Amino acid sequence: MNERRRPRSLRTGLQVLRAGLRGWGGVGAMAAVCALAVAFALLLPLAQSHGDGSTGTGGQGVADGVQVRAAEECANPQDQSPVPSGLDGKTIDAIKARKDRRLIVGVDQNSYRWGYRDPNGGKSAELEGFDIDLVHRIAKDILGDEDAVQFRAIPTNQRIPAIKEGRVDMIVRTMTITCDRLKDVAFSAPYFLTGQQVLAPKSSTITGYDKTLAGKKICSAEGSTANDRLKADKEKSGSAIASADIRATVPSQLDCLVRLQLGLVDAVVTDGALAASQAAQDPTVELKGATFTKEYYGVAVKKGATDLAARVNRILEQYRQDGGWQTSYDKWLSPTLGGDSESAKAPVPSYK
Repeated sequence: MNERRRPRSLRTGLQVLRAGLRGWGGVGAMAAVCALAVAFALLLPLAQSHGDGSTGTGGQGVADGVQVRAAEECANPQDQSPVPSGLDGKTIDAIKARKDRRLIVGVDQNSYRWGYRDPNGGKSAELEGFDIDLVHRIAKDILGDEDAVQFRAIPTNQRIPAIKEGRVDMIVRTMTITCDRLKDVAFSAPYFLTGQQVLAPKSSTITGYDKTLAGKKICSAEGSTANDRLKADKEKSGSAIASADIRATVPSQLDCLVRLQLGLVDAVVTDGALAASQAAQDPTVELKGATFTKEYYGVAVKKGATDLAARVNRILEQYRQDGGWQTSYDKWLSPTLGGDSESAKAPVPSYK
């Protein structure tokens, strides 16, 4: 394949892989990295999918409703979503009126147990995971067919641009609801509770988000809440990470695990739910310390698409009440997070 034609995420992964294994991990790390390299190759067609470009959410005046309050006025971002409703509006009408009558959804393609392809499934392997189950449920309610979905692989740092530019109808990709993000997009009510956590080699002396990170190289994804927290804490006098090197940032969060396996960084800071899945993939790494923030995932939609956000909120209520949420959690996340985790129950929503 021509190097110049490879997507940036694939080029980045291959460039890091070519750097060579060093540090720790041995055969286990090599196996994990090789698996990731295969994943890059298998998932390339999804990353290049363009569809017909008609999302139904791109133009001015298409979305229905009012603008979300400015972030500086936002106290509890997870409580800023509209009251659930089953009514269609301009946004949903536009989706239903498409010639290709599918919901266009931005997802992750390489987060184990959240949104990924089974590496043993071959070229026909379909996306699966906790977030993917939710997408199918939304499509079934809005379009009457759980498979009426066009998945688009969206890197961490492209989630908000993809919504604002109308490339997707929604993002269902472990996306934390924050006040800053409410300036650019709208969210559903929360569907998952998590928090930031540290991932590092088992042999590391790092014990958590504390002074054992002093002088260490820490990786995070561009545009992530982990990266925001690291940059904020780096500037604080006496901070535990004041002397840490936080310059290692990547387009997609999984790239941090690759860098960790290659010994290019000492630790990763990311959502604990994602970190637990990565630890399940690679037995040479583990979670260090407890979560040190409380964050809620939501379904992101275009600002002003109140009808779509309200419809998703109704779907989430039904998903919780009929046991669909719990069934999906038990299947995908309980093996890594456990049944006693704070994340093991769906969060109870509040609406504005």
